[in-house]
Amino acid sequence: MNEVERFIKEQIRQNGPISVEQFVLIAASAHPQSYYAQRNPFGGHGDFITAPEISQVFGECLGLWCVDVWQRMGAPEPFRLVECGPGNGTLMVDILRASRIRPLFSGAAKVHLVETSPRLREMQRAALAGHADVSWHEAVEALPDGLPLIVVCNEFFDALPARQFIRLGERWHERVVGLDANERLCFSANRDVDFSGLMPEGLRHVTEGCVHEISAAATRAASVLGAKLRANSGALLAIDYGYEGPAVGDTLQALRAHAPCSVLSAPGTADLTFHVDFDALALALRQAGAQVWPLRDQGDFLLELGAAARTEVLLGKATAPQAEALRRALTRLTSPEAMGTLFKVLCASFPPALVPAGFT
Repeated sequence: MNEVERFIKEQIRQNGPISVEQFVLIAASAHPQSYYAQRNPFGGHGDFITAPEISQVFGECLGLWCVDVWQRMGAPEPFRLVECGPGNGTLMVDILRASRIRPLFSGAAKVHLVETSPRLREMQRAALAGHADVSWHEAVEALPDGLPLIVVCNEFFDALPARQFIRLGERWHERVVGLDANERLCFSANRDVDFSGLMPEGLRHVTEGCVHEISAAATRAASVLGAKLRANSGALLAIDYGYEGPAVGDTLQALRAHAPCSVLSAPGTADLTFHVDFDALALALRQAGAQVWPLRDQGDFLLELGAAARTEVLLGKATAPQAEALRRALTRLTSPEAMGTLFKVLCASFPPALVPAGFT
């Protein structure tokens, strides 16, 4: 039993079962030995690979998108270039490298990273050592006002905790994590409170056992970012895997060493994520005053930004093994059978006259 599991079990023994939201928060970040506090989860030796590690083309396309948005904003100097959940820093490095086609962009960009993990902050600091103006923040609420901003969120919202509610006996109850007779972690439901009134109208009469997820952390972050767009002007791009809700389904999943594993097995040693409810994010952004553009599939969006053309340029300088890897990466990022349709692209901006590329 690791320290995170020991802590969770002690909390349950003292106070009773905890919500799924609390369980994920403790396992992911709210304990000194939690998942993101001490490790590098990215890449072949980690637990999962994100789009920036699959191909530099992903980050370069987003970098060119940022440059184009900056120009449409009137090329403000200075401005804030924000990444939420910047991982090991690879994406921001690729964005800044691609942006060199417009030297004034790099000179005007004040980089702000929203990151809670001390371990990942160290990696980001090393990756961005050549860029002098970098600031870190614990949460989106800490991002300063006063300058226009461009915000990039790649696989940020899926890592935020969510509550789960389960339909049992014509009522909705919160799903919780408790202990079974053998002192092992297990899922159950808190039947003392009926949450039926919290459910969207279309989900109030679904079948027995259906699960609905609500992430207050995700919608709160979207609301804050929408308000900052409204107050300062700019654009936000959020790329993640998810759905246009409301919907039912248990999407909580755990990954360890690139393979699915039990959510409750050795908490703090596996990546825990939820599929993102893009309708909920869009509503929060819109209610905060931002213009929200129609949701797009990642594959179509990247191809429109020139992912295939950029890959062709790289193929001209590649060895045979490198060329094969580049082709596989493009397919993985854009194919409907891979990440092309599962991953969605949400864009918000302000003022309404600012129309970002890919969303006309």
